[in-house]
Amino acid sequence: MSDPNRLAGLRAVKLAALVRDHLASTGENEAALRPGEFAPGAALLHDDESWVLVDDRPGALPSSGLGGPLAWAMRHGARRLHVVVDDGAGGLARRAAGFSLPVSVWTVSGRSLVAARSAPLPVPAQVPSSHLAFEHVIAAAGAEPVVEHGVLCGEVLGLEVCRVVDDPDTGGVRLDIGIGDHDREAFRLLHGERPPVEALADVVATVGMHRRDPTASHPLARLARERLLRAAVIRQPSCVGATSVVASPPPEPRPNLKDPVPCVAIADADGGRRLLVLSTGVDLDAVPACVDARLATGIADCALVVPIRDAIPVQRMLAAAAVPPVEVLAIDMPPLQP
Repeated sequence: MSDPNRLAGLRAVKLAALVRDHLASTGENEAALRPGEFAPGAALLHDDESWVLVDDRPGALPSSGLGGPLAWAMRHGARRLHVVVDDGAGGLARRAAGFSLPVSVWTVSGRSLVAARSAPLPVPAQVPSSHLAFEHVIAAAGAEPVVEHGVLCGEVLGLEVCRVVDDPDTGGVRLDIGIGDHDREAFRLLHGERPPVEALADVVATVGMHRRDPTASHPLARLARERLLRAAVIRQPSCVGATSVVASPPPEPRPNLKDPVPCVAIADADGGRRLLVLSTGVDLDAVPACVDARLATGIADCALVVPIRDAIPVQRMLAAAAVPPVEVLAIDMPPLQP
């Protein structure tokens, strides 16, 4: 048996044991359990209820992992969903409250299941005033200053190219240039003596050249595609039926730059403000992310904006199950030329 098959088998055994013990403790009939297939994790059906174990979420937000179980349960006609996780249960419970299908989230404690309580969204930290002093440097170099969860960074068409950080050696503040931790460290070693505006301007020009071509295969064009889509929509708000669109911070801090995470914007139109959650690829957690975005902004009218190829039926099914329903807007990527 191959390692993936062995791991899938272990997950199935784990879920079955947990659910049987839980049903026995509540006096329900465990003989009605029927195994199903769910990757990464395991799934069971018990009468008209589904049980799904969510596992293996490296690099993801703690609250991620709800979309897959929701889709599995709805496809199997379940009237209730039970989600079992080892961690992140509070965030999943928060998102689960935003759907018409009743969802119970459980965390594992030994051989027992413990009902999870909804966890609040994190309170965004404030950016230190010493960091805000670099905002004009970022703008002067041609990058867009962006503040998210207490961090000031600079983006080029949605890709972070610099970040203001505290210097542990000097106790001061510095502008780190580069894409990701390793790139910023290497850039500092190689170009640390150059004036920040001059050094950042070169990076902005290089990154912008690759980001403006939506068909490019260069790594700089493939990173943060959802933020690239947002940048395009901000430039051409009419593609989503708006007169203007502005970026909004995500409900939770992004774990890294490599893994895609839906991003948020707020659109103004004749009918008032509308919340936009933008995603690329087939991300089943995009609709659950709309629940958090609603909580963070207080805007109920929400649309999930995706490229046309990504508006697949399962995404529309999840969007229709949100309360209130989320509209799926499938669009062509607007032009990104200067």
